[in-house]
Amino acid sequence: MLKGTINADTFRDSIDAVAALVTECRMHFSEQEVWIRSVDTANVAMVILTLQREAFNTYEATPGELGLDITKMKNIFTMMGKASEVSLDFPDGANKIEVRFEGYHYAITLLDTSTIKKDPNSPGIELPGVVTVPGSDLYNTIKSAAVVSDKMWLGINPDKKVFYIIAEGDSDHIEREFSADEMISCNYSPARSLFSIDYLKDMGKVMAHASEVTIHLGTDHPVKFSFDIAGGKGHVEYLLAPRIEAD
Repeated sequence: MLKGTINADTFRDSIDAVAALVTECRMHFSEQEVWIRSVDTANVAMVILTLQREAFNTYEATPGELGLDITKMKNIFTMMGKASEVSLDFPDGANKIEVRFEGYHYAITLLDTSTIKKDPNSPGIELPGVVTVPGSDLYNTIKSAAVVSDKMWLGINPDKKVFYIIAEGDSDHIEREFSADEMISCNYSPARSLFSIDYLKDMGKVMAHASEVTIHLGTDHPVKFSFDIAGGKGHVEYLLAPRIEAD
């Protein structure tokens, strides 16, 4: 059973964070929190979303899970307008979740959880490079890199004391270096890995709204982006596998 009310902006931010990578997922809930852990169809990227009960205006739950059609939930946004609060109600044994706001009442049919990919395990990979930058700066750089290539390097250069992003196309090149003044923090551990810009663009649209995004990097390893939502009462992590260039 899950019953609660939540700020409309927090609801949007949560659904958008998951929708960047998947169209359906399992949503788990307990007395203390709601969480989603899901991987995209190509098994390249993962999203982990956690909302503490304090992220809700009211919250009551018993441990359980439901199968959520993220596309349907995102489509509801078009009717929300300036709604300030969203009500969610999932009774025990129901096959629908009730969503109410501003006089609207949606009864959204849930997915059979047995048809949805199992929740992935979080990879236990050591990523030594850690840098924190404003989310808007990160997204603007990803958009700039997309003009010249479909892939880009993320790296930390300890000698120059910079975090950098490089994209190289057939004839064009772009490089963006973040100096110490532009970063919120950096441990200057050497790192360099190549990633698909298509995935980064989708994740970047969500990260653009975060005041700060922490990036965990290695060399030819996945990257992890982490940031808060709901005033620190919610948290999102993205993990993206690297692209390995052929010799």
